[in-house]
This record gives sequence, structure tokens and C-alpha cells, in this order.
Amino acid sequence: MGSNKLKNMEKEIYWQAFSERNPRFDGVFYTGVRTTGIFCKPSCTARLPKRENVVFFDTSKQAEEGGFRACLRCKPKEEKAIDPQVEAVVKACEMLESEDQVTLEDLGAEIGMSAHHLQRVFKEIIGVSPKKYAEAKRMDKFKTGIRHGSDVVTAMYDAGFGSSSRLYEKAAENMGMTPAVYQKGGKGMEINYTITDSDIGRMLVARTPKGVCAVTFGEDDAALIENLEKEYPQAAITSDAKDLKDSVSAIIQYLAGKDKKLDLPIDVQATAFQMQVWEALRKIPYGETVSYSQLAEMMGDKKKVRAVASACARNRVALVIPCHRVVGSDGKLTGYRWGVERKKQLLEKESKAAASAKA
Repeated sequence: MGSNKLKNMEKEIYWQAFSERNPRFDGVFYTGVRTTGIFCKPSCTARLPKRENVVFFDTSKQAEEGGFRACLRCKPKEEKAIDPQVEAVVKACEMLESEDQVTLEDLGAEIGMSAHHLQRVFKEIIGVSPKKYAEAKRMDKFKTGIRHGSDVVTAMYDAGFGSSSRLYEKAAENMGMTPAVYQKGGKGMEINYTITDSDIGRMLVARTPKGVCAVTFGEDDAALIENLEKEYPQAAITSDAKDLKDSVSAIIQYLAGKDKKLDLPIDVQATAFQMQVWEALRKIPYGETVSYSQLAEMMGDKKKVRAVASACARNRVALVIPCHRVVGSDGKLTGYRWGVERKKQLLEKESKAAASAKA
């Protein structure tokens, strides 16, 4: 028996807090790990489990009734006063979930805060404003309706979108495709790709009519194609070197150090937070690196190191979004989707090219 306070999308708030080991959420919820049978408080410093193995509870009693035993490290049964601001924000999330239309003033009045104070505290704790949160909630509800078989119009109104123009506007921001295409699981998307040699191995570049949707590296062409097809299972995928000529040329020039900026249009699916992280990555100067904690600070919250690292790991357009420029706090190279050795090569190439440009 997991938590009934928050529904599917809102549970991601708990996961975010748990992955960041955020002590402000201690007492607000508890996490049970199915593979160990142990439950913890959010700030527990034990190794982070996989998301699919975690279930959330409102109370320690619920966790025990669910068959979980208390963690000896964080001692979740010890009483701790709940952060009143976090409790208020969770209540605001509940209201946003249960009501289609609610104003910031109504939220503030219900939880005993001024609208201005609630706006500031909500964004500080959740990472986005109540308005953005409500928009994301509606989009999540729309996508759930589509997955359960509703037609676009029914799902649109059930989710609280007053018009198709508002839905399409938000779909472009959150889904990377139109609602009709999403309903068909991406069917109808046209993706062209090509595979070529590069200085760091075989490189696949793919694009939609809107922009580059994949830049990946490997040693085996078949594996590169298979991964692209898994990412876009319902799309019409075609090999077309001619269509990708300009994009590939720009990337090769960049790899060779002849161009210090790779400014290609991209068409990728991501959450608002992932997009924010990727935009921050694109601002890291050529030839320089930052740590994950520094990147989190650039995002406005140094506690979001794990969330930032997760967003980097989900990047599918290597080089265009330069996640290879993020290193460990001690300067050591950490995991890279296309291999640490490639990360090392990329950073060495950029460092030498940057030094030559200054000489």
C-alpha cells in the first residue's frame, strides 16, 4: 500500500526529493525499496535504488504494514517535525491535482500563505512555479487519457485544456510532437539517418524535419540503428546521407576543432527540467569543464546534483548538447553514455584546440 496523497506525476516530486536526499521532506513521506524490504526517510544516505523498485508511503506505519522494516542507517521511525513550508507545498500540489482550475490566490488562502510567498516557496521546493506545475499536470493527464484510448478532443477537455491551440502550444514544449502523432505512438514521424566514421568511432546522426534528434557513437552500425529504432519505434526511419550532409559536416568540423561552436537545431523529447539542464550545458565554453555540483548551482539549486546528472545521462544528441564537459567534483571523468574513453578524447581535443586558438 503506497502513498495516496499524490498521483502519478506528483509522485515524481517524492522521487526527486529522495534522489537528492532532501532533508526538508523528512516526515512528509517514506520510501520502501522492494528489493531489500527496507523503508527509509528521504534524507537517507544509503545507495540510491532504481526508480522502479521504490514505493512511497505517507507514514512509517503504512510502510511497516506493507511489509517493510525500518532502515538502521537513517532510523525513519524517529519522530521529526515536518517542515511546514514543504507540507504547505504538498497540500498545494494536492489542490492542483484535484481541481481543474485554481488560482494562486485560492491556493494561498487555503494553505495560509500570501500568493507572492506561495509562489516563491513553491518554486524553491518544486523547482517550477505553480502555473508551470499545473500545466505539466494537465499535459500528463492528457497523455494518460490518450494512452487509455481516449480520442484527442476528449482527452484534451478532460485534461482541462480549453482549446486545441493551447494544447498544441504545450505539446510542442513537452512532447516534441503533436498530440495526434503522440496518440499513434509516434507513427507518422519521419526520421532520416546516416552513419559515418569520426575521430572517436562510428557516428550515427539522425534528424526530423524540425532538427537533429540523435547523435550517437559506437563500434557496430547495426547496434546504432537498433538503438535509434528503439527510441522511435513507430517512426518512419530511413537512411539518407544526402539529407544529413550539412549536419554531419558541421559535427565533423567541430570534432576536428575547426569550429568551436556547434549550433544545430534539435528536435528532442524532454521534460522542462531536462531542457533547462541541456540549455545550461550549451553555455559551457568550448575547452572548459564544470562539475555536476557547479552545473546544479548554475541551475539555481546546488542540491539538485543527482537530478542534473540524470538529465545529462538522458541526452541523445552528443556534442550538440555537450554533456561531456561535465566531470566529477574531483575533476575525474565520470560515466558517459558513449564511453568514458570517448569523453576523455573529446575533452583532450577541445583543450588542445582552445589552447592553440589562444596561442
